[in-house]
Amino acid sequence: MRIYMQTPVTEDHPPRFYHLFLQEDLLEGWTLVKEWGFQGSPGRVLREHFNTYEEAQQALLATRDAQLKKGYRAMFTQGRERPR
Repeated sequence: MRIYMQTPVTEDHPPRFYHLFLQEDLLEGWTLVKEWGFQGSPGRVLREHFNTYEEAQQALLATRDAQLKKGYRAMFTQGRERPR
């Protein structure tokens, strides 16, 4: 699952972005990767490990909801079912 969000463009500041995605790791767990910053510049990256896909997905959705409340808008969403 992948979600790319961005703040609206204003004359005062460049838009900010927030990118969330899930990545399966080699230890049969999942990593939630969060990247954020100003559009056009390198962002900060934070990785959180989860034991199950469901836990990682819940954390991704909670982060998405928190960022939507802060004024971000979802620009791109890509999802898929859990691999077997």
